[in-house]
Amino acid sequence: MNDRIRNFCIIAHIDHGKSTLADRLLQATHTVSEREFHDQMLDTMDIERERGITIKSTAVTMRYAASDGREYELNLIDTPGHVDFSYEVSRALASCEAALLVIDAAQGVEAQTLANLYKAMEQNLAIIPVINKIDLPSANIDEVRDELDHELGLDPDDAILVSAKTGQNVDLLLEAIVKRVPAPAGDPGSPLRARVFDSFFDPYRGVVVYIRVVDGTIRQGSTVRLLAAGSDYRVEEIGRLRIRREPCQALEAGEVGYLIAGIKSVSDVRSGDTVTDAARPSAEPLAGYKEAKPVVFSSIFPISTEDYGDLASSIEKLKLNDASLVFEKVSSAGLGFGFRCGFLGLLHLEVVQERLEREFGLSLVLTAPTVLYRVTMTSGEVLWVDNPLHYPDASGIETAEEPFIRASIIMPDRYIGPVTQLLKDRKSENYKCMFVGRQRVEITAELPLSEVVYDFYDRLKSVTQGYGSFDYEPSDYRPVDLVRLDILVNHEKVDALSMLVHRDRAREWAVRACENLAKEIPRQQFKIPVQGAIGGTIIARETIQPFRKDVTAKCYGGDITRKRKLLEKQKEGKRKMKMVGSVAIPQKAFLAVLRRNDE
Repeated sequence: MNDRIRNFCIIAHIDHGKSTLADRLLQATHTVSEREFHDQMLDTMDIERERGITIKSTAVTMRYAASDGREYELNLIDTPGHVDFSYEVSRALASCEAALLVIDAAQGVEAQTLANLYKAMEQNLAIIPVINKIDLPSANIDEVRDELDHELGLDPDDAILVSAKTGQNVDLLLEAIVKRVPAPAGDPGSPLRARVFDSFFDPYRGVVVYIRVVDGTIRQGSTVRLLAAGSDYRVEEIGRLRIRREPCQALEAGEVGYLIAGIKSVSDVRSGDTVTDAARPSAEPLAGYKEAKPVVFSSIFPISTEDYGDLASSIEKLKLNDASLVFEKVSSAGLGFGFRCGFLGLLHLEVVQERLEREFGLSLVLTAPTVLYRVTMTSGEVLWVDNPLHYPDASGIETAEEPFIRASIIMPDRYIGPVTQLLKDRKSENYKCMFVGRQRVEITAELPLSEVVYDFYDRLKSVTQGYGSFDYEPSDYRPVDLVRLDILVNHEKVDALSMLVHRDRAREWAVRACENLAKEIPRQQFKIPVQGAIGGTIIARETIQPFRKDVTAKCYGGDITRKRKLLEKQKEGKRKMKMVGSVAIPQKAFLAVLRRNDE
C-alpha cells in the first residue's frame, strides 16, 4: 500500500501563491465540493485570510486517480512563508518526502525561497520547482528559469509552469507529484514510530495531534507513549485529514493523520516528539528538530487594570493553540499587572496582539520589544536578561553580549545605495553583495537582532519600494556596550518605557523618545518635564508647557492690586498642583516612543 502514498509540502516566499495553489489541488482532486469551497481553504484563522499569510501548518489528504489507472493518496502539508514561522516549516519538512518549491513568475527567486530550499535539502527531500502566476502580464518565465539554474542549482527543464489563479496546468503538476515524489519508506510490522508535526486544541476533545507514521501501525484503543514528555495515553480516535477529520481504525507506515487521546494542553505535546506503542516501545526516538525559542520579548498590559483577570485567562487559552508563546507575570508602577511574553519575531508579536484584541475583546498596551542579552558578572555568574528592569548595575558587569543575525536581502540592483545606507545605520558587519540575476542582487550582512526588531522590515520595504525581500537566521552572541535608558515624566520613572540601548545611541534614542512623548502627553495646568536618564545623569529633556487660564479676565478696570492678588493666588495653586498632580500617559504615547523620527 505504501507505493500508493505521496507525502509532500509546498514551500515558498511569502505571497508567491502557496495557499491558492493548495486550493486548486483540492478542487482538482475533488476533495472539496464546489458548494463548500471558499478561497484559502487551509487558512482557518481570520487573520490568515485578511493578511493573506499562512501562520499555522495544516495538512490534508487527497485522493487522485492518475493517468496510469491507479488511485493515489496524496498528503499535502501547507506551510507558512514568513520568516517568523520558519519553525513551522521545519516541522512540516520532516514529515514529507518532497517539496513543491513555488516561485512567482513576476518576482523571481526571493530571500525566503532560498532559505526554505536549503531547509528542504537538509532533509534530503525531492524538489519539484513550480513557476506560478504565468498568467500575469509581467511574468518573465525565461528569467525565472535562469535564476533556477544559476541561483538555486535546479534543472530549469524540471520546472512546471502553472497558474494557481486560473488552474492552468494543475493536472500536469498532479501527474508530476505521482511520478517524481518517492513513495514513503517504512515497515508496518516494526515497532511504532510516528512524528508529531503539529497540534491544536479542541475545546470538546482536548488536543488533536497531527502525526506522520514512519514505522509500524497505530490502532484505535491502543496505549501510546510520547517519548520526550514521557507520558502514556489511550488512543480514543485516529483518522485521516480530509477537509474534515475522517476517523479510521488504523494508520500504517507512510500515512499522515491525527490522533485524539484526551491530552489536556498543547504544551504537553512537543513538536518533533516521537509517538510509540507503550506495550512495544521503539528503542530510539526519531531524529527531532530544534525547539522554537523566543527571540523578541515584550510586556503586555491591559489598558484598564480591571481587565487583568480577562487578560490572564485569554493568554492561557491562546497558549493552548500556540505552544511557541511563553509568558510570565510582571507588574509595573505605571501600568499595573501584566505579562512578559516571548515571541518568535515581530510578526508573531503582532499576530498574538491582534488575536488577543479580536478573539477576546481586550484593549492592550505593549512595551518596547527587546531581545535576550547575555550578561557575565565579575563574579563569573552568567545572566540572561530580556527585561530592561532586570539589567544589573554596571559596576558588577564584566561583559554584556547581544544576539547577531545573518541577514539576506534580495532586490533589484537600483536599490543597492539606500539598502547599504540602511544596513550601515543599523551597525551591520561583514557586508557582501553579489548579482543573482541580470538586474537583481543579494546582499548578505551580519547585524544585531536589536536593530531589526523595531522597524527594519518596514524601512527595507520603504527604501526598496516593496521590491526587497528579507530573510535571516540566528548567528551568535557578540560583545556590546549596553546602558539602561530610563524615561522620567514629571520626575517619576515610567518603568514600562525603560529600554536597553547601545551607549553610543543612548542620547539619540533619549532625544527621540522625549520629543515623541512630549507631543502625545496632554498638557496640564503645570509644567511637565519629560527626561531621558542613564543612572542619575539626565541626557535629554523636553518640557510640556502648561495651559494658562486668564484669571484676570473678569477684572475690568479698578485697582491693579486686585489683578496681582488673583495672579499670586493662581501661582500658589499651580505650585500645589505640581506637588500632588499626576500625569496620565495615554496608550499612543507608549507607541510613540518606538517611532523613529525619520519616518
